[in-house]
Amino acid sequence: MKRVSLLFTAIAGLALLALATPTFAAENGKEHSVTGEAKCAKCALHQADKCQTVIQAEGKNGQKVTYYLTDNDVAKNFHDEICKEPKKVTAMGTVKKGEGGKMELTASKIEAVK
Repeated sequence: MKRVSLLFTAIAGLALLALATPTFAAENGKEHSVTGEAKCAKCALHQADKCQTVIQAEGKNGQKVTYYLTDNDVAKNFHDEICKEPKKVTAMGTVKKGEGGKMELTASKIEAVK
């Protein structure tokens, strides 16, 4: 009887752990849309040693989420528009959790919101 209750407790714990993970974690590789304010991690946020585009968006529970754009042609070509002045943007791309728990967005498209 103790083994059965231990088994059910373990299964319940795993189910709670699965529910606690962000929704997109199970969907790595799928494109997501992120809308927020694009800024330079070095010039605007003072969080990096070199220029890098970040998008700060509101998460599902109202908290601010900072997405660090991976260094690809889309991010490089757009960076000049936001290096000195933040802009509201919508970006499409794949999201994953990177080093140190930072959210990384590999952008396939970035557009300024009008």
